[in-house]
Amino acid sequence: MKEKIGFVGLGIMGRHMSAHLLEAGYEVAVFDIVKPAVDEIAAQGGKACSSYREVAQVSDVVISMVPDSPDVEKVALGEGGIIESAREGLIYIDMSSIAPKTAIKVAEELGKKGVLCLDAPVSGGEIGAQNGTLTIMVGGSATALETVHPVLNAIGKLITHVGDSGAGQIAKVANQIMVGAQMVAMAELLILAKKTGTDPEKVVEAIRAGAAQCWALDHKPQRLFNGERKPGFKAAMQYKDMNIVMDTAREYGIPLPLTAITTQLYAAMCAMGMEALDNSAVIGVIEKLAGSDLLS
Repeated sequence: MKEKIGFVGLGIMGRHMSAHLLEAGYEVAVFDIVKPAVDEIAAQGGKACSSYREVAQVSDVVISMVPDSPDVEKVALGEGGIIESAREGLIYIDMSSIAPKTAIKVAEELGKKGVLCLDAPVSGGEIGAQNGTLTIMVGGSATALETVHPVLNAIGKLITHVGDSGAGQIAKVANQIMVGAQMVAMAELLILAKKTGTDPEKVVEAIRAGAAQCWALDHKPQRLFNGERKPGFKAAMQYKDMNIVMDTAREYGIPLPLTAITTQLYAAMCAMGMEALDNSAVIGVIEKLAGSDLLS
């Protein structure tokens, strides 16, 4: 018999992920602080709940996909949280991108109640969530992961057990170093081409299959050329993640000079009112600095 799944957080990513679980034949109980998001999944067959605690009460496995570390602490450990319905054998999978130390804290506190915890952040953005092809990096109990592997297979393509609690979030920190750098590098090369009078689309065509090939060049340029800067992954969330990267680096005494600059560029982007745009729209900061618009 399939596990009963609880899902908390039905935003850009979570609404697709929970829908895939329903399509895979799981019973899914859902909660979000935004009621229309709950209604949308309930209309697809999900069970609407009124709290995190209620989700945990009716589920064998609870998944959360929420914005930041304080949100995860509220879901897991706060008043009306999962901890109030915690019981031996419950599995909690947090798929948010949060501070590794928060993932460890949540696993320790819920572990005292017999809950098995996995930190399982994802990469792939809204496209990956829509297509069920997310990359999932997991920290925590290997036994728990083996149990929920079919559940994660419904929403992801590549699932990697990285290590103990917090290791999944360390992998996501590493992922965001690379993602941020790719987005900024792509922005710079596009504006360089534009300002030198060279066709940026031809430049991308020329370099995307060579040593410069990367996820950003594979997925983002055409959207930018079409003037599409709406979010698949919001710049504000990228900036949040970059701050987690820098905080983690400070905690462990690790110098990250390039990442520090990337973080500053996302800080500038948010300060300029572009925080709700896609993370690739960091090109807007480079446009301002260079005095050259990609589409002009």
